[in-house]
Amino acid sequence: MADAPAATYDKTTISLHWASAGLIALLWIGGQTGDWFSGQPKLIAWSTHVTLGFALTLVLVWRLVWRRSSGRHLPPANSGALQILAQSTHHLLYGLLLIVLALGIVNAFVRGFNLFGVASLPQLGDREWRKPITELHGLAANILLGLAFLHAAAALAHHYLLKDGVLSRMLPERASEKPSVH
Repeated sequence: MADAPAATYDKTTISLHWASAGLIALLWIGGQTGDWFSGQPKLIAWSTHVTLGFALTLVLVWRLVWRRSSGRHLPPANSGALQILAQSTHHLLYGLLLIVLALGIVNAFVRGFNLFGVASLPQLGDREWRKPITELHGLAANILLGLAFLHAAAALAHHYLLKDGVLSRMLPERASEKPSVH
């Protein structure tokens, strides 16, 4: 007998999803609190923010390549309007994340950012760009976080209200289970 279709995403897809979510949360918190400090603690806070931003960029690239090449593709959990809404939300999340990361990278280079007092990124562009790029980066990050909260709320609604197993498709502990054999 053949294996039943997989009910969960593969371990790599799940790991990349949760790594992205965790990094986004840490980066947003760091972006909101980085200026609370001064001197060396401020340098460490912003250096950590920039470094984690570059790490998230690598995770996102890996995630996109994995999704296109090797990741497990599951059938849509819903049809009709819910499917269109889910697909649109995912596309918007990826698009906003790309915008936030691009603006963050541009911001780091416009500033010639000093990382941990050890190395500096080359300063590219005009200093007058700093404020508008920083503001756009922050605005896009806030919108991304708001959409991510809606995404999480929808997953919880699927789990607790619809009880349709959508959330369990992306939970780490389920990825280790093998599909049932019929």
